[in-house]
Amino acid sequence: MRFHYAFQKIVDLKGNEKAQAEWMLSAAIGELKAQEQNLHQLLQKRDEIGHSLQQAAQKSTPISEMCRLQSYAEYLDTLIEQKNTDIEQAHSNVKHKQGKLTEKMLDEKVWMKAREKSLEKFRHESLLREQNELDELATVRYTVQSR
Repeated sequence: MRFHYAFQKIVDLKGNEKAQAEWMLSAAIGELKAQEQNLHQLLQKRDEIGHSLQQAAQKSTPISEMCRLQSYAEYLDTLIEQKNTDIEQAHSNVKHKQGKLTEKMLDEKVWMKAREKSLEKFRHESLLREQNELDELATVRYTVQSR
């Protein structure tokens, strides 16, 4: 006799939900890394503009050029602030996705445990049936030999 778990489709569904939660977490982590990389690039540009401003101050650079560099530096500062906000949101999203994954993992674990208990019960009952059959065979054999 073969084991058939009545709720196997639910177990499969919970496994699929966990896999989907893993993918979602992976995507959120990828987005966070992309945001951090973008911030790093903005900070590098900001440093370059800062050096350009220092060099422009040391040379006889026209005021209009210095104003342009300063405006660009302020623009980059604004972008950096926005990017920091985006990174905070991405961190929040990653934590949320981690929570969802934990929830899905626990849910799957509960159903897997129920399946394991059902399988163990099936095996135990199967062993009992087999033992009863062997006992019956032994009884029949003994009865036949004693006649």
